[in-house]
This record gives sequence, C-alpha cells and structure tokens, in this order.
Amino acid sequence: MATYELKPISVPKVHTSYRTIKTKIPVPQSLKIFKKLQKSEPRSMAGQPPIVWHKADNFTVSDRWGNRWIDWSSGVLITNAGHGRRAIAQALQDVIRQGLLASYVFVHEKRAELTGMLQALAPEPRRYSVFLLSTGSEAVENCIKLAKTYALEKYSSRKRYIVSFQNAFHGRTMGSQLAGGMPRLKKWLGNLDPSFVQVPFPDGYKNENISFDLFLQTLRAKRVAFKDIAGVITESFQGVGPDFLPGEYARKLAAFCREYDIVLAVDEVQAGFGRTGKMFCFEHYGIKPDLIACGKGISSSLPIAAVIGRKDIQNLYAPGSMTSTHSGSPLPAVAAIANLKLIAKEGLVARAAKLGKLLAPEVERIQNKYPAVLGCAHGLGLVAGIQVVKPGTKEPNSELASRINIACFQKGLLMFAPVGIGGECLKIAPPLTISEAALRESLQVFEEAIDQVMQKDE
Repeated sequence: MATYELKPISVPKVHTSYRTIKTKIPVPQSLKIFKKLQKSEPRSMAGQPPIVWHKADNFTVSDRWGNRWIDWSSGVLITNAGHGRRAIAQALQDVIRQGLLASYVFVHEKRAELTGMLQALAPEPRRYSVFLLSTGSEAVENCIKLAKTYALEKYSSRKRYIVSFQNAFHGRTMGSQLAGGMPRLKKWLGNLDPSFVQVPFPDGYKNENISFDLFLQTLRAKRVAFKDIAGVITESFQGVGPDFLPGEYARKLAAFCREYDIVLAVDEVQAGFGRTGKMFCFEHYGIKPDLIACGKGISSSLPIAAVIGRKDIQNLYAPGSMTSTHSGSPLPAVAAIANLKLIAKEGLVARAAKLGKLLAPEVERIQNKYPAVLGCAHGLGLVAGIQVVKPGTKEPNSELASRINIACFQKGLLMFAPVGIGGECLKIAPPLTISEAALRESLQVFEEAIDQVMQKDE
C-alpha cells in the first residue's frame, strides 16, 4: 500500500493556468500539522499524498502556501458537481440562517423535496421510494437488511443467502464487509457468516471468464440452491478497477434474480450521479435493480446517502422501526438538492459522457506504452484506472503504483493513494466540471510522470 515520506524535497517549479508548485513537497511548514495528527489520530487516517487542503475550487485543490493541483480524486468520487460550488454554499447558508441544523426524523420541507427528486431518478418512480441515510456503508447495510427481510417475510429462513462478488468493496461496517470480496478486509471478523457468498466478478482481466455460466457454476460448487438466495449485491462498477460488468452478463443476472424472486441490489455509491455518463451506471446495462445504494456524489459535499428501492420492499418495516439519527438532516439535504439541480442545469451527465470519449482512449494509449507493467486500463465517462503489475504478470505492484502517484503529486496532479486488491490501481476521477483543456493537461502530466518513473527503472 502507498506510503508517503514526510520529508520535503525540492521539485521542479510548475506554473500553468491550473497548476502551481512553488515550494518543496511536502511543504515544510505543513509537517507540524501532520505530526499533530500522528499524535491525535489512529494511523489508519494517514496514507494519502501529504497535502494540507486549504481551499478547493471547481476542479482544483490548493494549500495555503501557494501550491495548486488539478484534482483527479473528487475527494473520493464525491464532488461530481465540483468543489466549493456557490449554489451549494448558498443553500447551506440559507438553512443555517433559518436556524435548522438537526431534525432527527421529524419532518422538514427540504426532506420531502429531496426524496421526490431522488424518486424521480428511479427506473419506475411510482414503484420506488427513498430512504435517506448518512453514508454509503449505511445504505449498503440497509440493502442487505431489506433483502433478507423480504425473503424471510415472503418465504422462510431457508432463503437467506446474500451473493456478492470477489474483489468487491461495499464499505467498512460489518455487513458491508461481509458482502465485500477482499479477504484481507475480513480478518477482524473472525468466523464469517456462511450466508454471505462470493462469486468471481467478470472484469475480463483478473478473471478472464465473463460468462454468466461461471456465476451459476460457482453457486452450485458452493452448494447454494438458487431458490435459497435472498439477495444479490454488486457494485455497478467495481472500485478496484474500475471494472465494469459486461452488459449481457448484467442482463442475465437481472433475469436470474427475477426468475427466483431474488432482490437485486446495485451499489452506486461511487458510480452514481453522472460519473459514468449516465445518471446511474446500471443504466448502461439496461437493467432495473430492486434496490439502489447511493452516496458520495449525491451532494458533492456533506455526508448523505440513500437507498432508492421498490416500495413493497422498503415498506416492510413499520413506522419508527427503520430510521437513522441523521436521516435527511437539514444541511446535507439542502446540499444534495442544490447539487442535483447543478447536475441537471449544467448537463454534467452528458458532459461526463463527452469527456469520457477523450479520457478512456488516452488512458488506454498510455497503458499500451508499458504493457508489461501497466496491466490493463478501464474507463467509462469520467472514471478510469490503470492497474500496475509486476513485469509480465498480473500480480499487483503497489510500489511502482505509489511511485507514479507521488510523481504526479509533485507535478501538480492530485490523485488519492492507489487502490485495488493490492494497492495497484491508479484511479482517475476528476469532478465532472473539469474543462477539456484541464483534462488534456492533466493527462499529459500523468503520462510525463509515468515516463519519468519508467525511465528511472531502465
């Protein structure tokens, strides 16, 4: 996994319309902040490039010492509508002046407005309702709970299995990690719940078999009867890649779930709200999930999440028995409303689709320069990634990925630390508001950083 030394070094100065590097990196004056955090926080909170954010504007991030980066992180796929949007800030100021900061699940007008806006985005709005929450992990937990409850109420306790995919990441809470597909993240759980079962994900690279028959064969091999499955949950694209479902596979999966009355839940926490050039990524596949877990880009700012799901499933719980402390809390709710309005007004979904036609081919071209170590490139809309591997293998190479990541950082291009099953994936996810000129410049910087690192290894 990525490690970043808190040792300032001199790097070439940078000054363009979008990037400025004028100090040593990391900034010497920033070290006291990092050292203070080392004393007051668990080390798990470290692990990102050593920048102290001071201001973020549209698609750039600045520190207070005059350095500025093009942002390829969007926080962590949060700021789809861009950083620091005035409309979102104004909406927050308005509700603060109103004097409404918290409400539990007592009703306020903006909660009704937001749930209506999200309901309108559902595959069949009249059949779906919206349950507001705080985090993506919480949304996933509720998808699991609802799928199991639906099966128990309608059938019996035998219909209990939750099927998910290897290499999946659904969050950091217990249920979301039981559904996750990375064994290293489950060590703390001890004895695992046998009703959670993983099958290979058809990414076409780590798993070359993209046939839906493998899904069925794996369940048979694990002695899981199809009629005993309560729910299937999948990321619409796996965050470790990004890795996308083949369309035919997704449609066969949806048909399978309909045949056996299995709740199909799609995790759109990373993918939703325009990121892939559709409002939701599952729209690319032509399927209609029963439950949709949302988060991150729902507000481009404050913590808020949602489950958009079939009414007959969401209504299984009586009034007061399925709530959350901050469900639809006033500040996140108005931030989300302003964000959704910006996405619609500025055509950011179509913009992501358009810029994706520039991003994906360029990332693939860069990957093809060094195919022995840049294992594969996947992208759709304004999310893409390159998986860095050991020469001639598919084995993750986190050390090389980290060096490329650091080289980008030193040149004024900010990415979050490499992700993936072994810290091998260089992930690209700028705000959907990034200009074409800035996207081209950042791709050039990315290529220069890779060239620089590769030349040092020759």
